[in-house]
Amino acid sequence: MGFGVSIEKLIDKFASLPGIGRKSAQRLAFHVINLSEDEVADFAKALTDAKEKIKYCKICQNLTDDEVCMLCKNTSRDREIICVVESPKDIAAFEKTREFKASYHVLHGTISPLDGIGPEQLKIKELLARVNDGNVKEVIMATNPSPEGEVTAMYISRLLKPLNINVTRLAYGIPIGAELECADEVTLLRALEGRNPI
Repeated sequence: MGFGVSIEKLIDKFASLPGIGRKSAQRLAFHVINLSEDEVADFAKALTDAKEKIKYCKICQNLTDDEVCMLCKNTSRDREIICVVESPKDIAAFEKTREFKASYHVLHGTISPLDGIGPEQLKIKELLARVNDGNVKEVIMATNPSPEGEVTAMYISRLLKPLNINVTRLAYGIPIGAELECADEVTLLRALEGRNPI
């Protein structure tokens, strides 16, 4: 495009982010270039700090910069119910409802043999350890209603059935193929209220 190597490299880096097309990447790159040196340094520091300091919560596997995330530290949450989600973004979607007061478990993906992702790449053994260690009465499978999300939900439910845990699935107020992070609060709340055994 004739912008120079440094700008092209910056555009390419922004374009490599999910959901960012070439035009958006170009806008972001030019915005960053017009920032002051202090603002750019703060932006770069935020990126490196996030990469260096953020880790998985030792309880729910959510992202945190402490050993235990803020949700797991909250003693008012119901520990007898665990809502299993694919990604930390899904927790943010449920929290927007302001109605769900139980705990979460983040798998960090779904079973997808075509992508080389099996159960061992997910945080399933950590979930089983939580269920075995505590007084869990219900596990809500809140994976996305995609083929991979369905396979993952069924796989985990089979592992939990012998433990006499009530395993439920979100009701289909969420359309097939939709992402939880895009669902509105009412749809998520209806899906939680209408969950079914699997």
